[in-house]
Amino acid sequence: MGTTELLGFAEELARGGGRILRKSYGLPQTIHFKGEINLVTDVDRESEGYILGRIRERFPDHGLMSEESPERRSPSPFRWIVDPLDGTTNYAHGYPCFCVSVAVEHEGAVVAGAVYDPILDESFTAAKGEGAYRNGERIAVSKIAELR
Repeated sequence: MGTTELLGFAEELARGGGRILRKSYGLPQTIHFKGEINLVTDVDRESEGYILGRIRERFPDHGLMSEESPERRSPSPFRWIVDPLDGTTNYAHGYPCFCVSVAVEHEGAVVAGAVYDPILDESFTAAKGEGAYRNGERIAVSKIAELR
């Protein structure tokens, strides 16, 4: 299984989770607390269910670690790391700064990942040794050493 396949799937998952977030954005949310100040919404769980379900269908032997569910350990060298709604507090309060994050590790090293912002429709992707991209266009770190 190649990095390109894993990266494409990670982006597909992040965009799919983002569609779920977008359709419910701005609507009243059912908010639960998983600690004194940590929020979780039903939309977190819906996005997570979509993403984890798709991973289980395509890669049933891979490990899974997600913010809202217990980790599923596996003897597979692959493990998916998912934050189905990164920025739950912002989302729950109608502040448009949140995203979906999906990454995959191989033997403990992250090899591919995608972060999708459904409000701006921006997808950031990267794969080990292949660079980083925004909506398919290569991005790079600025060469400016000092900010004035």
